[in-house]
Amino acid sequence: MANRPNQSQAGTNIQQVRQQNAQSAAGQGQFGTEFASETNVQEVRQQNAQSAAGQGQFGTEFASETNVQEVRQQNAQSQANRAKNAGQFGGQNS
Repeated sequence: MANRPNQSQAGTNIQQVRQQNAQSAAGQGQFGTEFASETNVQEVRQQNAQSAAGQGQFGTEFASETNVQEVRQQNAQSQANRAKNAGQFGGQNS
């Protein structure tokens, strides 16, 4: 195989790779600037602040739908059933 300038043994264009690496390092890549320009920085900051304050879209919505007293009652009933079942089935293994 003849040795061609600016190409590796596998046929890769070395100059093109160097150019792509330089663009990537400078933040001028095809995707980097495209997606960066589509990001609304102020909106992201606002969403982060809401999330940190616990005022996110889902946090308050689901919290307001939870009946805390009902959950406590269900937990107490579950504990009572567990204790009852332990007493009924606990002595059978002996």
